[in-house]
Amino acid sequence: MLKKISSIPFAGTPEQEAELKAVIAKHIDDPGAVMPVLQEAQDIYGYLPIEVQTMIAEGLNVPLEEVYGVSTFYSQFALSPKGKYNISVCMGTACYVKGSGDVLNKLSEELGIEAEECTLDGQFSLTACRCIGACGLAPVITINDDVYGRLTADMIPDILKKYKD
Repeated sequence: MLKKISSIPFAGTPEQEAELKAVIAKHIDDPGAVMPVLQEAQDIYGYLPIEVQTMIAEGLNVPLEEVYGVSTFYSQFALSPKGKYNISVCMGTACYVKGSGDVLNKLSEELGIEAEECTLDGQFSLTACRCIGACGLAPVITINDDVYGRLTADMIPDILKKYKD
């Protein structure tokens, strides 16, 4: 799956930037520093917008393409911010054949976002993921640590009501 770049403007703070610069300085002489710096940067910002990737590339004196390549290759990295409630829709085989595509479409419709996006208010993010290992409950979604199984698209509005502030 291709990772989408966030449509939400970057809003890093001076404190976050100072923390990132300290991380870069700590790893500046380490071979293979890109991976650990990206991991710590994601801890600082919650995701890896292009502005952060650029700071890392410049700070480590490596091509931006290398930083971007690592951040898009590994699934642990996110290019979009996560919402207060991160919704993951399992798209593994069992879930898909039992209708997870319809569930994902209904979530997109209800939230006004596509997979790998976050609502502008920061409340919800939506992710299409591979198998989460709950095939017996197919189709399955998770909302943070809550698991919902044996879903149909018409169940989505009532589930979302529990999380709307």
